[in-house]
Amino acid sequence: MTITTNHHFLSTYSVLGTVPDFEGGLKRNKRHSPVPQTACNLIWDLKPTQMMWRKNGNKDYFTRMGTRKKVHAFVRVKPTDDFAHEMIKYGDDNKTINIHLKKDTRRGVVNNQQTDWSFKLDGVLHDASQDLVYETVAKDVVSQALNGYNGTIMCYGQTGAGKTYTMTGATENYKHRGILPRALQQVFKMIEERPTQAITVRVSYLEIYNESLFDLLSTLPYVGPSVTPMTIVESPQGVFIKGLSVHLTSQEEDAFSLLFEGETNRIIASHTMNKNSSRSHCIFTIYVEAHSRTLSDAKYITSKINLVDLAGSERLGKSRSEGRVLKEATYINKSLSFLEQAIIALGDQKRDHIPFRQCKLTHALKDSLGGNCNMILVTNIYGEASQLEETLSSLRFASRMKLVITEPAINEKYDAERMVKNLEKELALLKQELAIHDSLANRTLVNYDPMDEIQIAEINSQVRRYLEGTLDEIDIINLRQIQEVFNQFRVVLSQQEQEVESTLRRKYTLIDKNDFEAISAVQKAGLVDDDGHLVGEPDGQGFGLGVAPFSTRPGKKSKSKKMFKEQLGSLARKEGASSPVSGKELDASTSKTQLTPSSKDGDVKDMLLQDRETSSIEPLASESPKEELRPPRPSTPPAKPVAFEDFKNERGSEINRIFKENKSILNERRKRASETTQRINAIKREIDMTKEALNFHKSLREKQGEYENKGLMIIDEEEFLLILKLKDLKKQYRTEYQDLQDLRAEIQYCQRLVDQCRHRLLMEFDIWYNESFFVPEDLQAALKPGGSIRPGMMPLSRIVSLHNYLKTMMGLQQTHRK
Repeated sequence: MTITTNHHFLSTYSVLGTVPDFEGGLKRNKRHSPVPQTACNLIWDLKPTQMMWRKNGNKDYFTRMGTRKKVHAFVRVKPTDDFAHEMIKYGDDNKTINIHLKKDTRRGVVNNQQTDWSFKLDGVLHDASQDLVYETVAKDVVSQALNGYNGTIMCYGQTGAGKTYTMTGATENYKHRGILPRALQQVFKMIEERPTQAITVRVSYLEIYNESLFDLLSTLPYVGPSVTPMTIVESPQGVFIKGLSVHLTSQEEDAFSLLFEGETNRIIASHTMNKNSSRSHCIFTIYVEAHSRTLSDAKYITSKINLVDLAGSERLGKSRSEGRVLKEATYINKSLSFLEQAIIALGDQKRDHIPFRQCKLTHALKDSLGGNCNMILVTNIYGEASQLEETLSSLRFASRMKLVITEPAINEKYDAERMVKNLEKELALLKQELAIHDSLANRTLVNYDPMDEIQIAEINSQVRRYLEGTLDEIDIINLRQIQEVFNQFRVVLSQQEQEVESTLRRKYTLIDKNDFEAISAVQKAGLVDDDGHLVGEPDGQGFGLGVAPFSTRPGKKSKSKKMFKEQLGSLARKEGASSPVSGKELDASTSKTQLTPSSKDGDVKDMLLQDRETSSIEPLASESPKEELRPPRPSTPPAKPVAFEDFKNERGSEINRIFKENKSILNERRKRASETTQRINAIKREIDMTKEALNFHKSLREKQGEYENKGLMIIDEEEFLLILKLKDLKKQYRTEYQDLQDLRAEIQYCQRLVDQCRHRLLMEFDIWYNESFFVPEDLQAALKPGGSIRPGMMPLSRIVSLHNYLKTMMGLQQTHRK
């Protein structure tokens, strides 16, 4: 709304002017009053399709949904014989209303009293019939409600200005029906025109009287009064009234019966301004839910239409209210004041907090005020000179309401039961399509059900042949088969470990470390010292030196051997075994066992002869020409950093080269991203500075007055150049930002490649380092290509432990024979 006096604008109520829209030029989302074409340097000729004010009328507002839009506000003037023609005048466009007051001569010669106001709304309804009011205001809102959009129509104004007549109408004449009964009639008429949809309609009627909530339909026999008071509850789906009864209506007559029932329960009173004054705010809500009659469509839409009849504001000096009516007027004016505060906060784009909870009215209408809703305001005013101050107040409220922005959207939901049935049908169809695809691709019939034992056994056989090298590759059939292949890899690995352990158990006797009696018998036999270490255990270079127990010294050999056999025999009898060295396999972990020699390994002399033969053969083997080509293994493994440098220069040179190339590409992309980011920040700072300059020009224009010529906005050349500059800066910003997004994607991809190369390099180095310095030489042949053990298939600790077991056994046998 614009309040003009000598081309000055009151900032509190000034309307928004033409603002730049960098996708389509200029758009008018604020209003201004016409002023002479002076002090103008440039007229911007706008394109009709992109920049001029859309002249499609009110219906176009609802045909282009899904975007932010402002509230539509209409004004309806109450017919009167004493219309103030000199003070109230209408514009030619039927959307402008001008108010003029004569100056009060009692204030003297110097009198700055404001005398002129101009309000531009979406329509002025003067001497309009109920049919015209409904066609202009409510018809499109109700029509869009059946498409899934929420709608709210609110009547506001001074007491006695015709709000209830506009909303409900009069019962004396059928033509005098108001918006509410006509909306019900339109809803049921449109339902008949949509045979492909199953639409249900429910209604509720809420009254807010003296800041208390009441259900106007609670007097129905099947409803009854509520025990607990009604409350306003907020949920992710929106605001609803807990305890308010909602009634299903299958036909138009049922809906009208509920409407008349609620109207009879409304609270009215009489005063000097109105004989039948509504003393409460009433909200009649129509709930619509539309399902498709096609069972395959699980999506359905819901919407609601709030028809709000506000109680009229009144000046106590004019209404002369007393007693109960005075108390009601106090509550009414208070709630309307809170409503206006909420509207002012919604119109201010810089406000973060909106005071919806100050009163029950604003809290109940939270979804309608600035939310997901098509909002329409009908302001009812008097046309008489005596009510001009209240008329100005109502028009100011309408202008503030036009600054509120709503975001209407279709309320779509999904039927869970229908979705399950549709998914089951889709699953069956997909299986059929897969079967057709397999047959066209000449593939055998693939079963997508869980695998049976025969199929699992076949996959196990394929995995074993693949590991042995007789099968080059495993054909991939489906996802279940891939999962089962990995499961069988795990099974084969576990079986290989068990086979190695069983081989050890066949050669050695394992004693559990937790079996203290067996350990004590071994210690007394002289095979283990008091600390639990094997006596004479080799250290890798030869036999280790240790202090032998007294029983193992020379001269005590036969006695110690006899004592050892007796102790093990008694221990075996306790456990129910026939012999302590019978070779029976014990189910104990090798990490918790001690090894003792088996009686099946032969005589002591045979073992000594074998050791001597082995020691005499080893020097000869080292003299062979093939072994001279292999570099000798150092006695102590080198440090890992030193070995890693050697590995990168020799065996891992190719992986290291790829790693360095990928890393250099990654650093180059990061450098480019950093430069692009700096350019974007510089452009953003320049955009902010340009916006500040535009805002300064805009505020200066609002203070000095806005100018137009034939509907075109007039701005100076400096502001025009700033707008062009801002448009170019935004274009540059979008281009640079897109380049930055592309660079970030490339950096992420390069980083993944670098990580993969680093992981591969470290993994290959660990395998090489363990094979070169930790795996025993006599097991190197098994780790070569074609050997019985593949690198990575069995942990290194298991391989080393096998060799240590063998060497330990040899040491035990030699110590025992000594």
